[in-house]
Parts: sequence; C-alpha cells; structure tokens
Amino acid sequence: MSTTDDTARQAAAGMLEDLEELVLCESFSSDLAAVARSAEVVAAMGARHLGTRPEFVVIDGVTHLRWSFGTPKILLLCHHDTVWPIGTLATHPWSVVDGVARGPGVFDMKAGLVQTFHALAGLGSLDGVTLLVTGDEELGSATSSGLIQDTARGLAATFVMEASADGGALKTVRKGTSNYTVRVHGKAAHAGLEPEKGANAGVELAHQILAIAGLGSGATTVTPTMLSGGTSVNTVPAAASVGVDVRAALVSEQTRVDAAIRALRPVVPGTRLEVLGGPNRPPLEGSMSARLFALAQELAPGLGLEPLTAASVGGASDGNFTAGVGCPTLDGLGAVGGGAHADHEHVVVSEMPGRTALLRALIEAVGQVERP
Repeated sequence: MSTTDDTARQAAAGMLEDLEELVLCESFSSDLAAVARSAEVVAAMGARHLGTRPEFVVIDGVTHLRWSFGTPKILLLCHHDTVWPIGTLATHPWSVVDGVARGPGVFDMKAGLVQTFHALAGLGSLDGVTLLVTGDEELGSATSSGLIQDTARGLAATFVMEASADGGALKTVRKGTSNYTVRVHGKAAHAGLEPEKGANAGVELAHQILAIAGLGSGATTVTPTMLSGGTSVNTVPAAASVGVDVRAALVSEQTRVDAAIRALRPVVPGTRLEVLGGPNRPPLEGSMSARLFALAQELAPGLGLEPLTAASVGGASDGNFTAGVGCPTLDGLGAVGGGAHADHEHVVVSEMPGRTALLRALIEAVGQVERP
C-alpha cells in the first residue's frame, strides 16, 4: 500500500469515528431537546478539531452553532438536525458494511459536517472562515434563515456541505420554494333540501385547483397538494382549502407565480378566496455558483479526483438563502451516497477523504482572493 493510500485510509477511519458519534446522537428537528443535545456533541467535536468552542445561538428554542475566525470572508454552511424521529436507531442502526455507512442522518448531512471539521483541521490558518451549523434546516429554517442571511451577506463565498447529487455531482442550481394555502369561504346549505341556497366551496376549490395547476411553465412546477373541505356528505361545504407547492429556478418565475396566485378570483357566486403563504427560499441560480464550480473543476485533478459534474435539483437548501443575498454559493460538497430521507440512506466511505480535500482546497483558493 502506498503512503498516499495509507494516509487516505487513516483519514477515513478518523472520519468514521466522528460520523458514528454524530449518528448515534439522534437529532430529530421537531424535538428541541434532542437538537440541543446534538448541538453539545457537535460543539465538542468542533472544539477537538478547531481548538475552540462555538458561539451557541438559540432562537425560539432551536440551537444553532457558529465558529468565526478573523475577518469573515468564507462561510461553510451545515445543519445538524435530521428528519428521523427519536428511536429510529432501533430500526436503522449505525453500521459500516463493505465500505458503506448507514444510519439516520448519515447522508443528510452528518457526513458533510464531519468532512467540514476535518477539512478545517488540515488548514494552516482558519483566518476568514465562518462555520455555521443550524438546527432547523429540515423544517424550512424558520428560526435560522435570518441568521444565515446576516452571516453570508458581503462574503466572498459560501460552501454548502449538503450531500451531493447522484454520482457525487455538485449542486449548482437549486430551485426556490414557495408554499401557499388557498382557502375558499362559501356558505353551507342542506345538500338535499335547498342546495341552491349555499355557495359550494368545494366546487369553487375545484376551479381554483385547475387554475393553480396551470401556472407551471417549463422548469417551474406548481403543484396542488393537501386538500380539505366540507363537514358532512349532505351539506354544501362552507369551506375548503388546498396547499400549493411551487418550485422555480429563477427569481422572476417565483415572482410571476406569486403574483398569479394572489390574482386568483372566485368563479362560484357567493364564494371568497383567501391566500396564505408565499416564497420561502429564493432560487440558487446558476450565475451564483458558476465561478466557484469552475474553480472546483480546476482543483479536482490535482487532488486525484475524477472530473466533477454539476446538477440542477428541485430541492432547496440553506444555500438558497446565501445566494439570495448575493453571496456566491456552491452546494452539494458533502457526502457521496444516496437515500436522503429514505430507508436506504447511506454514505460511500471511500469518497469522504477526497471530498474533504476538495473543500480544503476551495477554502485555500478563495482565501487568496481579496474580499469584494
């Protein structure tokens, strides 16, 4: 075995120890006590690798962590919460078999967090680096979005350690997300005796669902989702509602759909519409990642990595927020594997050292450029 291979093997072994520690500390997003316990484990691990404990930022009971070194220039963005309820380890235990690690949250995104710590530990200087580890990304980042935006504003780059796309592709485009509830207010009446005296919210909702579904265009998807309405089978429904999921790759498209949904008008006489919600995350447009992806492509051969590929994905991440405030952002730098949020969630262990080296090289390269 060559010295290089031996070094990579030792690096992977150290990462596995850390990854096991994080996975065994379950951190279901909706369990604030579990998230707080996870934050302590992450803080202690970070202290071992970085030489200092983080700032604890608790917002509405959710625990976020931030390390800052010198004048901020580069943001590394992670989260330590997962979608897996407490007790999932009983059915999805931590394991490493044939070079594949499994366990709740291993791919999304505890391996990315481990890679981040190891990348930073190998730097000669941490000056200019900020590491932000949030605790509610899987819930839409309700408490952390402002913190993320304030931390990223004016920086030279954000590197998001979310898991890679298929085949290890970096995520250069992420659609923005908008979420709505469209409510119909009608008038109840007996469905058999005098239905004409009612204003049928269900019929109106059917009109609106068809109108909403027609707002999608090209890469922009507008999907009616959760439906509710009515009180009994013999009553004209006085109320009905539909949830709407919107994904758009361009800010202009997100704005167009928002205006169109708010411009909806009732068709059935006597009914009234109410629109709740709006844009949640802005898109991560390709223009915000292009320069950093090109840099990653330049660095990869010297690190012994295969040529890098890019992916455009429908799912959003906290990188959408950093791109939204004008910070160049490259996403998907975390684990290589698959099965996010699914029973087959897994990480290819042999890929972890190479991805760690890539992040370290990106930090070093961007760090040599003057802050804009």
